[in-house]
Amino acid sequence: MISIIKEGSIFSPEPLGIKDLLVIDRKIGAITPPGKISISGADVSVIAAEGKYVVPGFVDSHVHILGGGGEGGPSTRAPEINIEDVASSGVTSLIGCLGTDGTTRHMDSLLAKARAIEIEGVDTWLFSGSYELPVQTLTGSVRNDLILIDKIIGAGEIAVSDHRSSQPSFEEFSRLAAECRVGGMLGGKAGILHCHMGDGPRGLEMLFRLVEETEIPISQVIPTHINRNSNLMAEGLRFVEKGGWIDVTADENPEPEEGGHLSVAQVIRLCIENRTSLDHITISSDGNGSLPVFDREGNLRGLRIAAQTSLLTNFRYLVQKEILSPAQALMPFTSTPAAFYKLPGKGEIKPGNDADLLLLDAEWNLTDVFSRGCRMMSDGKLMVRGTFSDQAE
Repeated sequence: MISIIKEGSIFSPEPLGIKDLLVIDRKIGAITPPGKISISGADVSVIAAEGKYVVPGFVDSHVHILGGGGEGGPSTRAPEINIEDVASSGVTSLIGCLGTDGTTRHMDSLLAKARAIEIEGVDTWLFSGSYELPVQTLTGSVRNDLILIDKIIGAGEIAVSDHRSSQPSFEEFSRLAAECRVGGMLGGKAGILHCHMGDGPRGLEMLFRLVEETEIPISQVIPTHINRNSNLMAEGLRFVEKGGWIDVTADENPEPEEGGHLSVAQVIRLCIENRTSLDHITISSDGNGSLPVFDREGNLRGLRIAAQTSLLTNFRYLVQKEILSPAQALMPFTSTPAAFYKLPGKGEIKPGNDADLLLLDAEWNLTDVFSRGCRMMSDGKLMVRGTFSDQAE
């Protein structure tokens, strides 16, 4: 399959200007000035991208592909994600995880679901485990999972500073980080320990101790939901100053909020004010995870489901409000998570990489999605359907 995307304004994320882009099978074959690509003797699909932006597909590093939740009982278990929701969000690579429930959801099912999504068109990777320690694994240990299972790239989301965690000791936590470190090295993976951060007063204490008291590099661990509250966010900025990475959870509402949860825009503005490196920030959706609201006594008071569309919504907001340039705004959604988690061929538009591409109109609205060179959305219409999706128009 050969395609030419003509005369789009390409951000790799760096701005490359108006170019033609050649796609051969699943790969980017070339990026040239307009009109320089000539192919004969083969069927070629030509996509007019004049007046549109061409950017890398989003890399979503925290997705509950089996559904999350359950904190309010079995009826509050969120549903599994479907390929239509993934594609329409502009996500072309994702990392799946479990969550609070490591009893009725299992690593075997998580792996099967990840393989199903990949067959349907989007590349997937996984974290071993759930909130709790000891960690759920496929082979008996995180180290073995990383070495032997192609899709396993780390452990998570392990809950700390949260009333729903298993209250791990520092020794348990550091031992797990060591498993990730050595397993990642032997398996040729990133081996990241991906940590769910709760509202607890201990905050990032475990992570700072890990860096200060062990030989494990700070790059081996990342806290997610770091924008849960202002105190946790302040600790996150200190973690980045020490050389670490943090993950921000995008919300469907990109507008700044008063108190409590910080929006993506608020986080970025804080980073700019504090001269914190934006290169060490990733943004994920928590897609199909539950978003529970608890009172001070720990009672569940509300529940909703996170949507992957929050990524595109927040990216657009950052650009349209001129908080960041398009190239800067793209990085935490594309190249930074791809590099941090060592996802080959992802996160950048360049020859040899996978043809994971989004086309957006002048207002940064999504019109077309290509995943591994296959067109998943065309002129705003989804071209992909899950195996059991309703085919009726």
